[in-house]
Amino acid sequence: MPPSTATTSWTLKCTDLPQFDALEAEADLFRTDDKLHLRNLCNNSARCAGLTVVYTTPGHRKIVYDYSRQRVTGETIALLFHLADAVGLAERREAMRTGQRINLTEDRPVLHHVLRMPADFHFVRHDPMAGKEGGAQATDGATTLRNVHEVRERVRDFAERVRSGAYKSVKHKHFRNTIVIGTGGFKIGPQFVADALQADPAAMHGSAGRRLLFLSNMDPVDFSTVVGDLDPAETLVVVVSKTFTAPETILNARTAKTWLVQNMAVGGITENEIVGKHMIGITSNPTLCQKFGIRRENIYMLWDWVNPRFSVCSAAGLLPLSIHFSSEVLSEVLNGAHDMDKHFFHAPLGDNIPVIMGLLGVWNSTFLGYHCRAVLPYSHAMRSFPNFVQHVDMESNGKRVALDGSSLLHRSAEITLGEPGTNVQNVLMQLMHQGRPFPADFIGFMEAQQHIHLENEALSNHDELMSNFFAQPDALAYGKTLVDLIQEGIPEPLREHMVFNGNRPSSSILMTRLDAFAVGQLIAMYEHRTAVQGFIWGINSWDQFGVELGKVLATHIRSQLSASRKTGASVQGFNSSTSSLLEHFLAHGKHPEPTSTEKTL
Repeated sequence: MPPSTATTSWTLKCTDLPQFDALEAEADLFRTDDKLHLRNLCNNSARCAGLTVVYTTPGHRKIVYDYSRQRVTGETIALLFHLADAVGLAERREAMRTGQRINLTEDRPVLHHVLRMPADFHFVRHDPMAGKEGGAQATDGATTLRNVHEVRERVRDFAERVRSGAYKSVKHKHFRNTIVIGTGGFKIGPQFVADALQADPAAMHGSAGRRLLFLSNMDPVDFSTVVGDLDPAETLVVVVSKTFTAPETILNARTAKTWLVQNMAVGGITENEIVGKHMIGITSNPTLCQKFGIRRENIYMLWDWVNPRFSVCSAAGLLPLSIHFSSEVLSEVLNGAHDMDKHFFHAPLGDNIPVIMGLLGVWNSTFLGYHCRAVLPYSHAMRSFPNFVQHVDMESNGKRVALDGSSLLHRSAEITLGEPGTNVQNVLMQLMHQGRPFPADFIGFMEAQQHIHLENEALSNHDELMSNFFAQPDALAYGKTLVDLIQEGIPEPLREHMVFNGNRPSSSILMTRLDAFAVGQLIAMYEHRTAVQGFIWGINSWDQFGVELGKVLATHIRSQLSASRKTGASVQGFNSSTSSLLEHFLAHGKHPEPTSTEKTL
């Protein structure tokens, strides 16, 4: 059953509310009233000032969230908050914070925020997270936090032993390389953090002489590219699988095990010794992990409430990233995420950045009808961030039914696109300006991770980059009219080709610097944005049944391929299209000569 609260029903549908109807009427105004073009709205200084949140964080850092280039007025924002009140957004947020089992289909709490709480966090007595007296559906917060920190301490100890050389390979070498084998969030989150901190001075110092690589695809090209020129005797393999049954992960783990053993099983060194030293498991199924050959002391716990796409702050992200950058750097990631958690859970809704982001997402997609959105970080270090947001948001909110199983009367989630600036200007801007419009988040930083200012150049490289960060939102909002082009003397045959309608909405996020703390803030900010949209739509953002169907069908095809390869069994049990494709596939090189790479494994 849904969690019960005094003031909200978890089966309440936003489409049944008068506040929903009021927003639909508001959206109609924006479609028909030319006065509501962003060209006009952005010239209202009082309006723009009211649509900016400045959040000051520890160390005199700032996050400036400017949503004045969104297609909203103060009245629109008020209507969105009326809808949030009507669906019980604050109560739903509190149910998440206090450990109620809001993941209804899997009967689990949603506790990724606990992964970054400090060990001395105090649960007050009336808080359900303080203990089981909060109700049968509440989580024992103190016990959960204690378990989290036990794993964090084990991770810290192991990472430091690897980094110092106290933990050596079977060849008595230092581990210089770490391969992470995992799919989905077990790869995408840590990959983003690794890329984002690659050029951060503190993180660079911690990772000097080390390599961190990710293996997620079954495609043998991925494996061969990852292992490349690595020395197996200096390579640690971290296998991340919640159940330790994920086909992609386990196949890659077996391939990596074979690679390690075939390259090091000499001089009396056994397979058990190699796997025992070189392979680490992160899982909720230690029995299968041990059966695979990984030693019990090298297994780190994932709890059933750790959702892979929200797992970067669990051992799945902490262990490999701590080995690579140091535990001190990763502690700052956790601190930044916890800082944004506090802001999300406790700041008034009107000053709450993730809440406003989520409400604007609902406004743009549900009411204005935009099917896509762009995440555009003006930092090359953030190149993996659009993929991270894409995964968190689309896997969470791409749903067809409400919490009670009834069909939604609107589409949920948006298609997320993104590229780092200024690359984005050659990838998306033509479409955004003159083709299909969609909203964008521009993310920029006041300080550069690396400073370059060439002699005789008017600006530093970072200032040149940021010039585009500031210019593009205005270009999207204002556009260029036919009158502008006539006044500029553009030849008549070219004028229509150079008209930009403008009125393309965007938000700007300006942060002080991109470091480990900021990376944590950004992770939590976009996680909570996704949660807000799910709460408003009345969907379960925490399950992902859509991920599984294709995998189930693939097992049937796998059995067919195995039978056909080994015994020549004919293709049976599939539709004509699939049967035909399989027959073509199997007919090609029935007994191919193995390649040199295949022979080595």
